Amino acid sequence: MIFNKIRLTGTLLAICTLCFASACEQKEEVKNSSEFLSEHVEWLSSVDREGRFAGSIQEADAANYIADQFLVFGLEPMGDDFTYLQQFTLSGPMAQSMDSENVISRNVIGDVVGTQHPNRVIVIGAHYDGQGRGGIISMDHDGEPAIHPSADDNASGTAGLLYLARYFSQNPPENTIRFIAFSGEELGLLGSRFYTNTMDTYESSVMAMINLDMIGRLTDDNFTVFGTGTANVWEDILKSAESDSLTVNQIAGGSGSSDHTSFYDQGIPVLHYFSGTHPDYHSPTDTADKINYPGMEMILGHVKRVVEELDQMDLSEIDFQESTSGQTQTMNRDGATLGVMPDYSYSGDGFRIDAVREGQPGDLGGLEDGDIIIQLGDFTVADIYSYMEGLSEYEKGDQVVVKIMRNGTEMNIEITF
Repeated sequence: MIFNKIRLTGTLLAICTLCFASACEQKEEVKNSSEFLSEHVEWLSSVDREGRFAGSIQEADAANYIADQFLVFGLEPMGDDFTYLQQFTLSGPMAQSMDSENVISRNVIGDVVGTQHPNRVIVIGAHYDGQGRGGIISMDHDGEPAIHPSADDNASGTAGLLYLARYFSQNPPENTIRFIAFSGEELGLLGSRFYTNTMDTYESSVMAMINLDMIGRLTDDNFTVFGTGTANVWEDILKSAESDSLTVNQIAGGSGSSDHTSFYDQGIPVLHYFSGTHPDYHSPTDTADKINYPGMEMILGHVKRVVEELDQMDLSEIDFQESTSGQTQTMNRDGATLGVMPDYSYSGDGFRIDAVREGQPGDLGGLEDGDIIIQLGDFTVADIYSYMEGLSEYEKGDQVVVKIMRNGTEMNIEITF
């Protein structure tokens, strides 16, 4: 993405936008927010999309769908050759393991141009690719291939992206807001890495990046925002965006296993919105009927308030701050796993288990929800990243002694992968 790209404001785009907008105007007017969100989540996660695996025909179909929505909302195309699509090639160990090496994928990019400062940009992103029919990226990677609808991960974030694109197209900001639907996230943040690696002088003109990933399962009005330590302004902005009905867990670190990491690594302030883990994560049961649409609306209301506060600031007021060790998640392609869900909101020492999946090695060995893993064999576990690094040293069939803290008591449990 060339940041100094000449903006397309020609007659053709205007005519196309008006045609699409007039065709959809009446339909859009009668939709409430939950109806809008559910329509897009259901379309993206339907069996016809077959899990939207990066580089697949179904992923390309989803990219065109998102581009059509951007056109309806009047966003300016910021992809290749004055389109919304930015193509890139899938590569790396995950793509190779999933037989997707050298396959073409694409990001979808559009701008709501700022009324006062068009060359200053706030990025809002979400990945739209899913887990396809499973494999090593599935929590059930030993099972038979099956469609993973990927409703929460991440049709929810993609629908949220469209929701905010519609809102800000109707309520133009002072600074440009760039909306990006990334692909290749499930294969190692490939789309966002490509985007950030091909930008021109981006760091000097961007204000922040807001990431939406798994925002569809709000429980007890409680969700998590990561990256709160990546800028000097986040504390005040988040305080201004507070709502009495919401509990927001703030995690300072700006690095993790979603697309905000690609921007953080470029020295850009980030926030990552996340409604929590659940047993349907990366499984065929992550379906649209389990999405909490009113909850999504509440989270997106919070995002809107944050963006509107940010939009009133000058770029000179925002200072990037390092807030993580810069470690990255790794995965063993041979599939050694405990079969546990991480508690992403946990900020203490060790790796806290949010849920243990039935029949998996952790369950068979005696791990329980809420256990905190502090050591894998000889490998000290300080956080989720060191947990993943330690896990990558093992193969299926290996035995390991896992040291945990359970209700304040240290225990050793022997696990067979």
